[in-house]
Amino acid sequence: MTEQKSSTKRKSRAGNLADGVYQALRLAIIDQALPSGTKLPEDSVGEAFGVSRTVVRSVLARLTLEGLVSQRPNKRAEVASPSLAEARGVFQVRRGLERTVIEILAGQLTAEQARRLEAHVVAEELAQGRDGPESIRLSGDFHMLLASMTANDLLIRYVRELASRCSLILALYGRPHSSECAVNEHQEIIGALLRGDEPAAVKLMDEHLLAVATRGLLDLKPTRERELKHLLAGYRERLTAN
Repeated sequence: MTEQKSSTKRKSRAGNLADGVYQALRLAIIDQALPSGTKLPEDSVGEAFGVSRTVVRSVLARLTLEGLVSQRPNKRAEVASPSLAEARGVFQVRRGLERTVIEILAGQLTAEQARRLEAHVVAEELAQGRDGPESIRLSGDFHMLLASMTANDLLIRYVRELASRCSLILALYGRPHSSECAVNEHQEIIGALLRGDEPAAVKLMDEHLLAVATRGLLDLKPTRERELKHLLAGYRERLTAN
């Protein structure tokens, strides 16, 4: 019995460690610390986070399923570089899923949910003009927060994956634009949801995602090669802090 409990604890610790590395690496990609095309050799990533290659392998597999990492046979994993055609396809699917989110939430938000959404928009406002990657990440987080309020696990999972992919796409194809536009659009969506105006909320969300796609799918941004360990240093600090 003792051995079984010990084995269970080891598995739990390993799972928590892998999840922490996953969260940190995912954030590094979305924050553009790791540009599209950055090689992700298991030994280097493991060294950066102080974990085994086995842990890294499981994390990379998870990120590959989400479309943030690309892995081909006999080649090292790398941060995904979706084509424009793939990017447009992602946005098309996302529009359909987020319409479902709106249909579920219209007129159903609790006071606490409304407070959380409004607090998130305040955080977006504070990030305006300060940091492009942070604005992109916060914008994606808004949509994941909405999805989490549906209590539909499958919908939450798919919206999370697509929002993450869209953050990568915007980092890859983005052009300078005012984040104020996106924040105002989020505020309007919240207002329509609170009023219970489903048609207006659906329309606002669809127009918002179309605007995001239009603002984003343009020229590639130039990126610089930097040592992987250096790029991930700050994300390891976040991992150990937790």
